[in-house]
Amino acid sequence: MKMMKRYAIYYAPAEGPFAGAAACWLGRDAATDRDVAQPAIAGCDLASLTDAPRRYGFHGTLKPPFRLTGTDPAGLEAALTDVAAKQAPVMAGPLAVARIGHFLALVPAEPLAGIKALAARVVEVFEPCRAPLSEAEYARRRPESLTARQRALLDLYGYPYVMEEFRFHLTLTGPMDAGIPAVEAAARDWFAPYLTAPFRIADLCLFGEDEAGLFHLLSRHALTG
Repeated sequence: MKMMKRYAIYYAPAEGPFAGAAACWLGRDAATDRDVAQPAIAGCDLASLTDAPRRYGFHGTLKPPFRLTGTDPAGLEAALTDVAAKQAPVMAGPLAVARIGHFLALVPAEPLAGIKALAARVVEVFEPCRAPLSEAEYARRRPESLTARQRALLDLYGYPYVMEEFRFHLTLTGPMDAGIPAVEAAARDWFAPYLTAPFRIADLCLFGEDEAGLFHLLSRHALTG
């Protein structure tokens, strides 16, 4: 496996209609590394609104991006295979389009205990593989703006929104100062076929960030425990 600048462990939908719709929405498929034509939304520039999440690909974060230490990419992949083999799939309620601050995301409904437990386990198990944050990386997290607990989590895990601060979501846009209602309505229409069934995480995905800052789906590991 090619060495990447950073790695992350994400949920990403398997190949199929949902993955295809999400790739079209963002304008890029991280599994095939291809640009995809986006839907037209009257009065909105969807390409600009999705510029930030496009580089990551459509995903839900479990272990945030980290620089690798103590192992190589093959060792990281083998460890992920082992973890996935001991973990059963997890379920939650249906997805819904939701506003999180100034951006839009798909967020599953309760029950969320299974996803939260999975994310906490993944964060803990792979913490020895995470290189410490550089001073610049730490500063980019704006520790002065965090709560005391979030800052403690940043110090422990290199990211402030893990463990009890974790909120699973599938990002649909970058920050928006205006036009949220129109984009929100368009997102509900676009993803309508996928917002009724319970949400399920059936595998863990290893993503890697290249030197240009684009994330790629490197491997998929079925939850079979």
